[in-house]
Amino acid sequence: MKWTGLNELREKYLSFFESKGHLRLPSFSLVPKDDNSLLLINSGMAPMKKYFTGEVTPPRKRVTTCQKCIRTPDIERVGITARHGTFFEMLGNFSFGDYFKHEATAWAWEFCTKVLEMPVDRLWVTIYTDDDEAYEIWTKEVGVAPSHIVRMGKEDNFWEHGSGPCGPCSEIYFDRGEQYGCGSPTCGVGCDCDRFVEFWNVVFSQFNSDGKGNYPPMEHPNIDTGMGLERLACIMQNVDNLFLVDTVQNIMKHICRIADVKYGDDPKKDISLRVITDHIRSTTFMIGDGVMPSNEGRGYVLRRLLRRAARHGRLLGIRRTFLSEVANTVIDENKNAYPELDEKRAMILKLINVEEESFAKTIDQGLQLLNTYIENAKSKVFSGADAFRLSDTYGFPIDLTKEIVAERGMTVDEEEFKRLMLEQRERARAARKNAGADAWEGENDILEGVPETEFLGYGQFETTAKVTAIVRDGERVESATAGDEIVLVLDKTTFYAESGGQIGDTGTIESGNAILEIKDTTKNHAKNYLHHAVVSAGEVRVGEEVKVSVNKEKRLAIMRNHTAAHLLQASLRKALGDHVEQAGQLVNEKHVRFDFTHFSALTKEELLKVEALVNQAILSGIPVECREMEIEEAKKLGAMALFGEKYGKIVRVVSAGDFSKEFCGGTHIDNTAKIGLFKIVSESSVAAGVRRIEGVTGTGVLSLLNSTLQEIHEAAAALKLNNPSELVQRAGQLTAELKEKDKTIEALNAKLAAIRMDSLLAGAKDVNGVKLVTAVIPGAQPDALRAMCDKARDFSPNMVAVLAGTHDGKANIAACVAKEALAKGANAGQIVRQVAQLAGGNGGGRPDSAMAGAKDLAKLDEALAQAEKIVANMIH
Repeated sequence: MKWTGLNELREKYLSFFESKGHLRLPSFSLVPKDDNSLLLINSGMAPMKKYFTGEVTPPRKRVTTCQKCIRTPDIERVGITARHGTFFEMLGNFSFGDYFKHEATAWAWEFCTKVLEMPVDRLWVTIYTDDDEAYEIWTKEVGVAPSHIVRMGKEDNFWEHGSGPCGPCSEIYFDRGEQYGCGSPTCGVGCDCDRFVEFWNVVFSQFNSDGKGNYPPMEHPNIDTGMGLERLACIMQNVDNLFLVDTVQNIMKHICRIADVKYGDDPKKDISLRVITDHIRSTTFMIGDGVMPSNEGRGYVLRRLLRRAARHGRLLGIRRTFLSEVANTVIDENKNAYPELDEKRAMILKLINVEEESFAKTIDQGLQLLNTYIENAKSKVFSGADAFRLSDTYGFPIDLTKEIVAERGMTVDEEEFKRLMLEQRERARAARKNAGADAWEGENDILEGVPETEFLGYGQFETTAKVTAIVRDGERVESATAGDEIVLVLDKTTFYAESGGQIGDTGTIESGNAILEIKDTTKNHAKNYLHHAVVSAGEVRVGEEVKVSVNKEKRLAIMRNHTAAHLLQASLRKALGDHVEQAGQLVNEKHVRFDFTHFSALTKEELLKVEALVNQAILSGIPVECREMEIEEAKKLGAMALFGEKYGKIVRVVSAGDFSKEFCGGTHIDNTAKIGLFKIVSESSVAAGVRRIEGVTGTGVLSLLNSTLQEIHEAAAALKLNNPSELVQRAGQLTAELKEKDKTIEALNAKLAAIRMDSLLAGAKDVNGVKLVTAVIPGAQPDALRAMCDKARDFSPNMVAVLAGTHDGKANIAACVAKEALAKGANAGQIVRQVAQLAGGNGGGRPDSAMAGAKDLAKLDEALAQAEKIVANMIH
């Protein structure tokens, strides 16, 4: 058995099954498509479900893949053991109603013994206890010795997941030798020790379970094979675990160089090395497939993995951001098999670095507070409220809190934490429901059998078509009359259906007897274009011929904005860097809204540069070309793909010369000059690492210009200026005048405060040898309260003052303590805190001067009345 690298093993497997008539498919994205049952793809079979169920026809009846997978249930165990990991690759060969047990077993054995040259005497096969057919095939056809076949029960060798396709399975094990065994006389296949390693599982999907214990045979049984690539590499490289496999070990070695440690020297440091190695593999692949950090769903999984890796970097003594450097090695080790990683390298590295920097800003403060909470804990159960505060205020993940307190022998009150999180979400998130989407959830069933609509809208605005279906109130009908709100399906159309961020077209559809106003256009997965219509007059019937007319002016405006979006993305990449990727867009007739990956607000200079680049491309009059081609040809041209999107073999590429090339299914103008001009209206933040630019083109620029000029003239008129060009100068003069008036007001307030303080000081109370002044002063703001406190301290070295000011429904409380009163034990910070708490507020400060806020104005007088008692308790 020859040592074989992981990348070589992957290629050997896929090439072998290609030689057996299988179609090699690239790995599906880690983000499931049209499958809400999974957060992330977790097996080689998961993306194939639609082929097994017959919902979608597979591209070929024989398919082979190496699938990227993420499994997260055991995140806390990753690193603690050398067995657990979150990212792995799953090799698979699949038959959709084609070959079955005879071929699947023979090829599995051939690959193991002939291609990989595994010793036959170290291979074992398991079968389902009742599967005599598999036993006969393995022994008589494949030639496996009966002594090396083990029958196992339903729990081990029968694949079933609820109702649907299921069946017995055969697994191939490798005997690593007695030195890995447990020493038990009964040690054998199925033992929990490390001697016998299961690495290949062939599932014979031959039954269709009804979920109630009935297993009728399938007419066309399937084969579903799964083999962990890293596990196979462990066998071929004779290493104990995935962290010692060549490509994974190269990643770990990079971490060791940064941390200046060696794997195997210190068990605690080994844990951290394994955590970082596994998590950086997962996060690099997740970002490469379009996952962005967030606080929900798969984005939270990504953030959780990154933050756990960053924390373990600190445990290794790394005091700087480093994960993006290691991600570079992950990309280099995997770029041949997964070229998308290299294509998105700049984006992946930038995002990881920004997320790590963001976490670094909060982790020190969060750790310090967490340690304080742990030290003050009165039991072995860590407060759920404290865990929530760490999460809500400091961005400290609950999983990290659980992990750290577990190291101290404690657990977290997760019920309390979950309750507080739920309360926060209910406060923060108003229930929103997409009624339109919900209403059409079952559209595929309603329109079953209706042929797909031919789209002619790239080159024309009008056509004649035949009505193929009408839906009213969720049901298919044969006709509709004036006043009905319906969905109309045609055999062909020029109406663009909403997709790719471009809104659906509007317009009219006319028959000999009816006029329909089209409010919107969408499409379903069966490629039926759904014209959302109101019948304005007459009656329309299925089978009728109709005239289809798109609102041309609106569509042209949309086309200008869509082409401008392409020029904008190209300009952003030129101005900011290759890490910029489209993260979403909305293109309608009014404006373009473009979301992109970037990690800081754009400066005024950057915005001007981007805008200038777009307009330079517009004024250059570049022809815009739209072509369909094979995806590999498109990539060679340098066409930009939508971040995280999965494309078919044939793609449509929209090019504006060499300035911009993108995959796109939308509608565009044929020359950039027809955009007219482009103007950025706003730039803002959408989410962590995602910015948004809104802009206008063509007549939209003219409307913006007219609106702005109108505002300028109205502002000039309000300031009684005859010439709007004087507006800037007059605004500067007004600002200066207002500042001068503010100074005058402040001076008058200070005089009033002094006058008021004179009378208050004259009536100061004696409290255990210090003088105390308290008062509520309506209208007094914080600056005025501080000025009054300064006067009180100057009046007597034995003075304590507690003053409250009310303004706009709020209250501020100031406290000051003069030198001698301070020596006697009075403390302004403690006084103001206790008084404020009595009025529903909080605050604090230095012993000689402090400020607080209060919410309950009704309790303000009562709170100040307690100041005498509070001060008396302090004086010694």
